[in-house]
Amino acid sequence: MILFLECIVGCLLFTLMILPAQYKDPIKMIMSYPPNIRKRVEELPQYRDSIQKREKAHIGKKIFGIVFFVFVFSAVAYFSGCRDFKSAFFHVFILFFVVNLFDLLVLDIGVFCHSKKLRIPGTEDMEKDYKDYFFHAKGAFIGTLLGVIIALASAGIIKIIL
Repeated sequence: MILFLECIVGCLLFTLMILPAQYKDPIKMIMSYPPNIRKRVEELPQYRDSIQKREKAHIGKKIFGIVFFVFVFSAVAYFSGCRDFKSAFFHVFILFFVVNLFDLLVLDIGVFCHSKKLRIPGTEDMEKDYKDYFFHAKGAFIGTLLGVIIALASAGIIKIIL
Protein backbone atom coordinates (compact mmCIF):
# COMPACT_ATOMS: atom_id res chain seq x y z
CA MET A 1 0.00 0.00 0.00
CA ILE A 2 2.83 2.39 0.83
CA LEU A 3 4.42 1.83 -2.58
CA PHE A 4 1.10 2.60 -4.26
CA LEU A 5 0.83 5.89 -2.36
CA GLU A 6 4.45 6.72 -3.15
CA CYS A 7 3.75 6.14 -6.84
CA ILE A 8 0.81 8.56 -6.73
CA VAL A 9 2.86 11.19 -4.90
CA GLY A 10 5.77 10.62 -7.29
CA CYS A 11 3.53 11.17 -10.33
CA LEU A 12 2.07 14.33 -8.80
CA LEU A 13 5.47 15.74 -7.88
CA PHE A 14 6.88 14.92 -11.30
CA THR A 15 3.93 16.65 -12.96
CA LEU A 16 4.44 19.73 -10.80
CA MET A 17 8.14 19.79 -11.69
CA ILE A 18 7.54 19.57 -15.44
CA LEU A 19 4.23 21.03 -16.59
CA PRO A 20 4.16 24.52 -15.03
CA ALA A 21 7.64 25.34 -16.37
CA GLN A 22 6.83 23.91 -19.77
CA TYR A 23 3.56 25.79 -20.09
CA LYS A 24 5.19 29.02 -18.91
CA ASP A 25 8.08 28.80 -21.40
CA PRO A 26 8.09 25.77 -23.75
CA ILE A 27 11.58 26.67 -24.97
CA LYS A 28 12.94 25.77 -21.51
CA MET A 29 12.26 22.13 -22.27
CA ILE A 30 13.56 22.17 -25.86
CA MET A 31 16.05 19.39 -25.14
CA SER A 32 13.10 17.05 -24.56
CA TYR A 33 11.35 17.91 -27.82
CA PRO A 34 11.47 15.64 -30.90
CA PRO A 35 14.57 16.17 -33.12
CA ASN A 36 12.79 17.80 -36.07
CA ILE A 37 11.23 20.40 -33.79
CA ARG A 38 14.55 21.08 -32.08
CA LYS A 39 16.20 21.47 -35.46
CA ARG A 40 13.55 23.98 -36.60
CA VAL A 41 13.82 25.95 -33.36
CA GLU A 42 17.62 26.07 -33.65
CA GLU A 43 17.19 27.60 -37.12
CA LEU A 44 14.82 30.31 -35.90
CA PRO A 45 16.78 33.52 -35.22
CA GLN A 46 14.84 34.44 -32.06
CA TYR A 47 16.01 31.24 -30.32
CA ARG A 48 19.48 30.64 -31.75
CA ASP A 49 21.51 32.12 -28.88
CA SER A 50 19.42 30.78 -26.02
CA ILE A 51 19.40 27.18 -27.33
CA GLN A 52 23.16 26.67 -26.91
CA LYS A 53 23.07 28.04 -23.36
CA ARG A 54 20.14 25.77 -22.49
CA GLU A 55 21.86 22.71 -23.94
CA LYS A 56 24.86 23.08 -21.61
CA ALA A 57 22.64 23.76 -18.61
CA HIS A 58 20.45 20.77 -19.51
CA ILE A 59 23.33 18.29 -19.27
CA GLY A 60 24.37 19.67 -15.89
CA LYS A 61 20.81 19.48 -14.58
CA LYS A 62 20.49 15.86 -15.74
CA ILE A 63 23.68 14.79 -13.96
CA PHE A 64 22.68 16.64 -10.79
CA GLY A 65 19.19 15.12 -11.01
CA ILE A 66 20.51 11.57 -11.27
CA VAL A 67 22.73 11.98 -8.21
CA PHE A 68 19.99 13.80 -6.28
CA PHE A 69 17.37 11.16 -7.04
CA VAL A 70 19.69 8.30 -6.09
CA PHE A 71 19.81 9.75 -2.58
CA VAL A 72 16.11 10.68 -2.50
CA PHE A 73 15.06 7.21 -3.63
CA SER A 74 17.46 5.63 -1.12
CA ALA A 75 15.76 7.57 1.66
CA VAL A 76 12.29 6.71 0.34
CA ALA A 77 13.18 3.01 0.19
CA TYR A 78 14.72 3.07 3.65
CA PHE A 79 11.75 4.85 5.27
CA SER A 80 9.43 2.47 3.42
CA GLY A 81 11.00 -0.45 5.28
CA CYS A 82 13.49 -1.72 2.71
CA ARG A 83 16.47 -3.07 4.63
CA ASP A 84 18.26 -5.16 2.03
CA PHE A 85 19.57 -4.69 -1.49
CA LYS A 86 16.88 -6.72 -3.27
CA SER A 87 13.87 -5.10 -1.62
CA ALA A 88 15.36 -1.61 -2.02
CA PHE A 89 16.16 -2.25 -5.68
CA PHE A 90 12.66 -3.44 -6.54
CA HIS A 91 11.00 -0.71 -4.48
CA VAL A 92 12.96 2.05 -6.19
CA PHE A 93 12.68 0.50 -9.64
CA ILE A 94 8.90 0.06 -9.40
CA LEU A 95 8.48 3.62 -8.15
CA PHE A 96 10.70 4.99 -10.92
CA PHE A 97 9.04 2.80 -13.57
CA VAL A 98 5.52 3.89 -12.59
CA VAL A 99 6.48 7.57 -12.77
CA ASN A 100 8.24 6.93 -16.10
CA LEU A 101 5.15 5.17 -17.48
CA PHE A 102 2.94 8.01 -16.22
CA ASP A 103 5.26 10.46 -17.96
CA LEU A 104 4.98 8.54 -21.24
CA LEU A 105 1.24 7.95 -21.26
CA VAL A 106 -0.16 11.02 -19.51
CA LEU A 107 2.38 13.83 -19.87
CA ASP A 108 4.03 12.96 -23.19
CA ILE A 109 1.29 11.31 -25.24
CA GLY A 110 -1.72 12.75 -23.43
CA VAL A 111 -0.59 16.32 -22.84
CA PHE A 112 2.51 17.15 -24.90
CA CYS A 113 1.35 15.56 -28.15
CA HIS A 114 -2.05 17.28 -28.03
CA SER A 115 -1.62 20.60 -26.21
CA LYS A 116 -1.47 23.61 -28.50
CA LYS A 117 -0.08 25.66 -25.60
CA LEU A 118 3.15 23.64 -25.73
CA ARG A 119 3.79 24.52 -29.37
CA ILE A 120 6.85 26.71 -29.78
CA PRO A 121 6.12 29.76 -31.96
CA GLY A 122 7.46 29.03 -35.43
CA THR A 123 6.74 25.30 -35.23
CA GLU A 124 2.94 25.31 -35.19
CA ASP A 125 2.85 23.59 -38.60
CA MET A 126 4.80 20.55 -37.30
CA GLU A 127 1.78 18.67 -35.92
CA LYS A 128 3.10 15.30 -37.11
CA ASP A 129 6.40 15.86 -35.29
CA TYR A 130 4.67 16.88 -32.07
CA LYS A 131 2.70 13.63 -32.23
CA ASP A 132 5.78 11.43 -32.71
CA TYR A 133 4.73 8.69 -30.27
CA PHE A 134 7.76 6.56 -31.14
CA PHE A 135 10.07 9.37 -30.01
CA HIS A 136 8.35 9.41 -26.63
CA ALA A 137 8.41 5.60 -26.39
CA LYS A 138 12.17 5.64 -27.03
CA GLY A 139 12.53 8.21 -24.27
CA ALA A 140 10.55 6.01 -21.90
CA PHE A 141 12.79 3.05 -22.76
CA ILE A 142 15.87 5.12 -21.98
CA GLY A 143 14.13 6.27 -18.80
CA THR A 144 13.60 2.64 -17.82
CA LEU A 145 17.32 1.92 -18.27
CA LEU A 146 18.10 5.00 -16.20
CA GLY A 147 15.65 3.67 -13.60
CA VAL A 148 17.65 0.44 -13.37
CA ILE A 149 20.84 2.43 -12.76
CA ILE A 150 19.19 4.65 -10.14
CA ALA A 151 17.61 1.63 -8.44
CA LEU A 152 20.97 -0.18 -8.36
CA ALA A 153 22.72 2.85 -6.90
CA SER A 154 19.93 3.50 -4.38
CA ALA A 155 19.89 -0.14 -3.29
CA GLY A 156 23.69 -0.02 -3.05
CA ILE A 157 23.44 2.88 -0.62
CA ILE A 158 20.93 0.91 1.49
CA LYS A 159 23.32 -2.07 1.46
CA ILE A 160 26.27 0.09 2.50
CA ILE A 161 24.37 1.88 5.27
CA LEU A 162 22.92 -1.31 6.74
